[in-house]
Amino acid sequence: MADPHRPHGRRSAAAADFAVVGGGIVGLATALTLTRRRPGADVVVFEKEPEVGQHQSGHNSGVIHAGIYYEPGSLKARLCRAGASWTREFCDEHGIAHRTTGKLIVATDPGQRARLDALYERGLAGGLDVELIDGAELRRREPAVTGIGAVYLRSTGIVDYRQVCRVLAEQFERAGGRIHRGAAVVGIHESLSEVGLDVATAAEPGHRERRYARQLVVCGGLQADRLAAMAGMRPDFAIVPFRGEYYRLQAHRSGLVSTLIYPVPDPALPFLGVHLTLTMDGGLTVGPNAVLALAREGYPKGSVDVRDLADTLRFPGFWPLARRHLRTGAAEAWNSLSRRGYLQLVRRYSPDLGMADLLPEPAGIRAQAVQRDGTLVHDFLLRRTARMLHVCNAPSPAATSAMPIADLVVRTVLEDGPR
Repeated sequence: MADPHRPHGRRSAAAADFAVVGGGIVGLATALTLTRRRPGADVVVFEKEPEVGQHQSGHNSGVIHAGIYYEPGSLKARLCRAGASWTREFCDEHGIAHRTTGKLIVATDPGQRARLDALYERGLAGGLDVELIDGAELRRREPAVTGIGAVYLRSTGIVDYRQVCRVLAEQFERAGGRIHRGAAVVGIHESLSEVGLDVATAAEPGHRERRYARQLVVCGGLQADRLAAMAGMRPDFAIVPFRGEYYRLQAHRSGLVSTLIYPVPDPALPFLGVHLTLTMDGGLTVGPNAVLALAREGYPKGSVDVRDLADTLRFPGFWPLARRHLRTGAAEAWNSLSRRGYLQLVRRYSPDLGMADLLPEPAGIRAQAVQRDGTLVHDFLLRRTARMLHVCNAPSPAATSAMPIADLVVRTVLEDGPR
């Protein structure tokens, strides 16, 4: 959208060199990378929440993924492996606790055997430290887990990504960057010389202030499509939010397993299934499922946002997506409503768990980009103009891959430059 307040070609002396919208882990990693690649540059982050990492970055399983699910040599596989190494090194450098727990991907019926074998072969081809074990060995290692076989992936780990976000923010600010917390971008106006941002703050309700930047990077996550539309880009996709619900096991069950336990995933879906995850506070969580969210940022059970729901239902791509996955969607919705149904998903590989073991745990919401024909976007989706780059889809596991994703984004911004 053109900036009506600034004549074309005239640049504001107060304009920042770079602005980043979004204080999640990808936005913060991007901002920090910009300060390192352009020492002395004025880099500013606008985050609408009072603190960083409040949405997808702070509502996830906390897993440091190894990249076994992706085609060896693919961009996602390379970014995941590089990101896992970076995450551990960053945590070690800054005193952030993390653990290498390993992961078992468990097949529970013969129909999953071929997919399990394919995952094992993919892990080997990708240079990962993987092991294929039978049901007896699985039971020996994890007595509470039942299956006909499993792939053991040694390099998977866990961390608290909210803490990673806080330290990224600290490092960015120490490098001279600025973070405006509680600052929502409500308008984006691109001219030939800069980008104008209308910013509303919680401290001054109803007041908007125009800020300027020579180049803009938008890491909008759950609001990526709206921010792109706000900038006049006419996005050819929409964010369809999926709610991932978790439970925490009773404290006396926290030692049920010694490693992460995952089901064999459905290759037609971008979700990994309900799994058992060790947490950095010593607990054990179950989840997430994947059910259509009725609010993009409504984490309590039963949250509904009329605008969010209307946008989903109005989007042409939602209906072919819903038809294509009708049976799966209905099952996920039922399991969301029925704690007993949810429990059955876990009992496939951990049959000793009961209803009393499941305690409430905060949910997460995933930003899933969907094309107008209903196709799920599994890859990176970047949209570029002369002075803007919008990260419209950063595929899972974006938290693990945050710094390599940021490196890709920054290289694109700096090498292309303003057009």
